[in-house]
Amino acid sequence: QVQLVESGGGLVQAGGSLRLSCAASGIIFSAYSMAWYRQAPGKQREMVARIFSGGLTNYADSVKGRFSISRDNAKNTVYLQMNSLKPEDTAVYYCNAVLTPRAYWGQGTQVTVSS
Repeated sequence: QVQLVESGGGLVQAGGSLRLSCAASGIIFSAYSMAWYRQAPGKQREMVARIFSGGLTNYADSVKGRFSISRDNAKNTVYLQMNSLKPEDTAVYYCNAVLTPRAYWGQGTQVTVSS
């Protein structure tokens, strides 16, 4: 059974930082591309950051220079370090694991940034 369990969300003031974690089980973690998505109320889910199995990363333009994705294959965990948070970063953040054709999602963790 595949599980992706996110943690680290919460309420933070604008300009603050949070680190999200996603612990994976039931998959060969090192083979999977891992990503963070987010969905704000009334908006579509969007990709925030992705890290491929080889370590290559890419980011949404809106978070470049502020967010950093990393992975620890020994711990089967992917992280999202979020700095200089803005109210527009408020959303539910979801962990995603992909190894085509398989794709899995976590249950999400709420991030709220107050102004």
